[in-house]
Amino acid sequence: MWNEAEIQKYLKENLNEQRFNHSLRVKDTAVKLAAFYGEDINKAKIAGLVHDSAKNMKDDEIINILENNGYNIDVMYKKTPNIMHGLVGSIIAKSLMGISDEDILNSITYHTTGRKNMSVLEKIIYISDYIEPMRNFPGVSELRELAYKDLDEALLLSFDNTIKYVISRGQLLHFDTIEARNYIIFSKM
Repeated sequence: MWNEAEIQKYLKENLNEQRFNHSLRVKDTAVKLAAFYGEDINKAKIAGLVHDSAKNMKDDEIINILENNGYNIDVMYKKTPNIMHGLVGSIIAKSLMGISDEDILNSITYHTTGRKNMSVLEKIIYISDYIEPMRNFPGVSELRELAYKDLDEALLLSFDNTIKYVISRGQLLHFDTIEARNYIIFSKM
């Protein structure tokens, strides 16, 4: 498995400066949340760092990598290929960087959409991406506080915000986000 310096070198070469710096901030946020929730700090560091490794790829590159790795791409994904940068990031993490830990790989895969029954690490990476220090949107301060009080409530609020935003733009909602939101609600009933 690549060490942190090797991963950062790859990211610096394959991401624009803004996205690279975002990845560093997500890593730092994930480490803090992992320490708070008693999760593996090293896993959080690696997943936070690698989560957007495919973010600056062109849509056709994303589709090609997925097809070359045996994934069937349905119509929804073909309409919104960039949402698959997490899955492609996990392919890069596994095949190129030698990361084999399934929890890290799943955290990278689902950091944009979430999914039902997320692990604590998956939740940490999802919310760290959402609340890293340079994020600036109405309610982000409340969400940052909530992330240290109740991770599931923070996720629920972030899913609600994301769903409202996607609807306001007339875009497709990802099924994983809907299932993730419903799973949290059902688990609280």
